[in-house]
Amino acid sequence: MSASDDLDRVVDQSHLALDAFFKGDPEPAKAVFSHRDDVSLANPFGPAVRGWRQVAETMERAAAHYRDGRATGFERVAAYVTPDLACIVEVEHSEAKVGGSEDISPLALRVTTVLRPEDGGWKIVHRHADPITTARPAESVIHS
Repeated sequence: MSASDDLDRVVDQSHLALDAFFKGDPEPAKAVFSHRDDVSLANPFGPAVRGWRQVAETMERAAAHYRDGRATGFERVAAYVTPDLACIVEVEHSEAKVGGSEDISPLALRVTTVLRPEDGGWKIVHRHADPITTARPAESVIHS
């Protein structure tokens, strides 16, 4: 299997893992992440964290916010791949019950995923996901 095929397999695996994540199970998503001390995660529920222990705990807390969900689609915006590093930019679409809601809601996240070869395959070393998927006014960045 070529490095490109392996990268595609890991990206597909991370997409499939989101079905479990939006049902409240972070384990399949955790499996595609690096478990090294330099791994990082910035998700919509809190500040960026670094180190496997903090990333794993953050993923567990984030998955606990979702129930009865599933991934519904992925829009690839860009991909940059070298033998040593890959960066994938996507908009992820899903649906789930979020927080205390009993209603299934549509979700969309702007996601940047950085991967590197590790232990014979590609692993996610950074993921940034936020709900900004449409244009916003300049004032939206002001924190009061």
